[in-house]
Amino acid sequence: MGQHHSDICVVGAGMAGLACATRLAEAGLIIDIIDKGRGPGGRMAARRTEIGGEVVSFDHGAQYFTARDGDFRAAVNEWQSLGVVAPWQAAGDDAFVGIPGMNGPIRGMAQRLNVRWNTRAEALRRNDGEWHIDTGQNIFTAKTVLVAIPAEQAEVLLDEPAPEMAAVAAQARSEPCWAVMAGFAEALEIESDTVRDPDGAISWAARNSAKPSRAGEECWVIHASADRSRELLDHPKEEVGPILLDDFFDQTGAQCTVPIHLAAHRWLYSMAEPVEGEEARFDHERSIGIAGDYLHSPRVEGAWLSGVALAEKVLGPAQQLVD
Repeated sequence: MGQHHSDICVVGAGMAGLACATRLAEAGLIIDIIDKGRGPGGRMAARRTEIGGEVVSFDHGAQYFTARDGDFRAAVNEWQSLGVVAPWQAAGDDAFVGIPGMNGPIRGMAQRLNVRWNTRAEALRRNDGEWHIDTGQNIFTAKTVLVAIPAEQAEVLLDEPAPEMAAVAAQARSEPCWAVMAGFAEALEIESDTVRDPDGAISWAARNSAKPSRAGEECWVIHASADRSRELLDHPKEEVGPILLDDFFDQTGAQCTVPIHLAAHRWLYSMAEPVEGEEARFDHERSIGIAGDYLHSPRVEGAWLSGVALAEKVLGPAQQLVD
């Protein structure tokens, strides 16, 4: 079993974890970042598939994001200059999407950091003033551990080593969401590139192929409402795709068309109702902290702001390590 040593280990390489790690790395700290996923994305994931000999990427998680906070707008401006995000007017005047998929900014940040994918934190324990993060294959040792994963997962991981932090995460309540990715040989007779209906079985749908720098002739991402997703929560994904596609045609009035590609993905933790209180939590005495959209707001911007806030909390005493 391998051993890895760093100043700080960040668990979770989504927007919150990478925003936090970027700020800490800029301060000169040695950071390890681990994530159970196969690659960049998390809930900003993009699913690649081949349709008619062409590789197409579906944004099956977060569809777009807004930038209202000044610091976050500055980060988005930098991402835009790097070509990893672009405006998407169909979702609003202040809406952006990642390029070439929603995970564009995640991928860009991860490339600058030491991220280890396919690495799940299975247990945390504190010994002699250091944290030991057991991944089953390796042990990561760090003076500080920061947990930036969905609240439900954070609660389980932190239950024994940091019950106070686990109790905070336990207050969050996330909604499930079934996402359907559909490709068609011809354009659907739907004028708008986005469909929103908070009261419908389909709460959101978007012509994914109309986003900037996307491939595919006519590709749609369809999100079921929380209520509809709960109704179908334990159904096989092979059944869910056709069911939600029928809902989509019923709701839009578009002519039922047989797709040339159809796949479904279940997000168990899609939209978290924020926990009241600080936008990040850090225990200086034990050097452990949490960040995530569930501490701020269920948006990409909320995750980024929480991650940066956690880094700033850490940098008080931690800054002494690099002075």
